[in-house]
Amino acid sequence: MSRYSVTKLAKLAGVSVRTLHLYDEIGLLKPSIRTEARYRLYGEQELLRLQQILFYKELDFSLQEICTILDDPDFDLVQALEGHKSSLEFRRNRLTQLLMTIDKTIVKLKDKQQMITDDELYAGFAKGQADAYRNEAIKKWGAQAVEQSEKTLRQMNKADFTQLKVESEEITQTLVSMLYMDPESESVQKQIARHYTIIRKFWGTVNKADKQAEAYSGLGKLYVTDERYTVINGKPNPEFALFLSKAMSYFAKTQLKE
Repeated sequence: MSRYSVTKLAKLAGVSVRTLHLYDEIGLLKPSIRTEARYRLYGEQELLRLQQILFYKELDFSLQEICTILDDPDFDLVQALEGHKSSLEFRRNRLTQLLMTIDKTIVKLKDKQQMITDDELYAGFAKGQADAYRNEAIKKWGAQAVEQSEKTLRQMNKADFTQLKVESEEITQTLVSMLYMDPESESVQKQIARHYTIIRKFWGTVNKADKQAEAYSGLGKLYVTDERYTVINGKPNPEFALFLSKAMSYFAKTQLKE
């Protein structure tokens, strides 16, 4: 079985020796063997754990959070790798979208393009679908709320609107990666705060005094009852819908009190 010294492992993983020493000190990554001369040696299990640490760091988890996740007796390595793959694919797509946003911004500045059109507002829906979606939204939230949202979004330039959609997709993927965490935990609630702000931007109410606790909590319940709102990678994800609804409800009760 191959064993790696701390120097070789640092070079292999692209981290510093000092980083590996720190991981050892805080219990995040212990060597499998410590020789009589106190040299650290790492085996296959440590390499796999280090891979997970680096993946979670890429997703902006703290070292303490990573340690909690990896030491969870229910942690599933294959499931985690599948989640990382999905997140990395999303980041790849996000970079592509950001490059498109830059191109559109350049065009806007050169050609002085103005507000987004109705077609762009409901991009991705067929004409009949867009009308049905709008009418359904009016029934759920009222004409005034829908018109306020549309008015705010129309006043955005194309680059800002595209960026808002990218941010919305990014926070969704981040929350998907946290699916098996406690929805009331500090880590999840920090991401829910970002989700809440993005939703308020779509609603056109981000600068309003009303915190819309009931509306936000109600949206979480809608995620559970209508699978269209939490389709992930083209498929409904009821487990994620329930997780997100619980996290949103807790955020509304604890952070949006009047």
